[in-house]
Amino acid sequence: MDTTRVAGYGCVMSTSTSGDSGHTAHDDPTLGALVHDLSEQVPRLVRSEIRLAQAELTEKGKRAGRGAGMFGTAGLLGFLGLCCVVATAILALAHALPDWLAALLVAVVLFAGAAVVALVGTREMRQATPPAPEHAIEGVKEDIAVVKGAHR
Repeated sequence: MDTTRVAGYGCVMSTSTSGDSGHTAHDDPTLGALVHDLSEQVPRLVRSEIRLAQAELTEKGKRAGRGAGMFGTAGLLGFLGLCCVVATAILALAHALPDWLAALLVAVVLFAGAAVVALVGTREMRQATPPAPEHAIEGVKEDIAVVKGAHR
């Protein structure tokens, strides 16, 4: 009878072609071998889940940065609009309306534009929150369930 050592398990497997089933208690890996494999695979799994969490947080950070940039843009647009266009628009409207009404109309238009950009920035910020790595957390929960034997 030929025997072959199974890689990593240290047990011998029969390669005999005799009439019996060929399955013996020695064919299955030992508990020690299984624990050894688990001790090697769990750190690898944890590292991969950490990499997933880092990638997810990086993406959410980028979204938060874009949202914050849009808020900054909204503020800058509001300020520059007030500085550059206000005087010109007020002077142009002052020919047809009283000065105070011309100034009020221009201010309303500028604030409406700033509000639109702020709303777009708010939407970007919502997509970036919560800053938790949701996909990685789900993966870890599934892994724990598999290790506990919930998914057989």
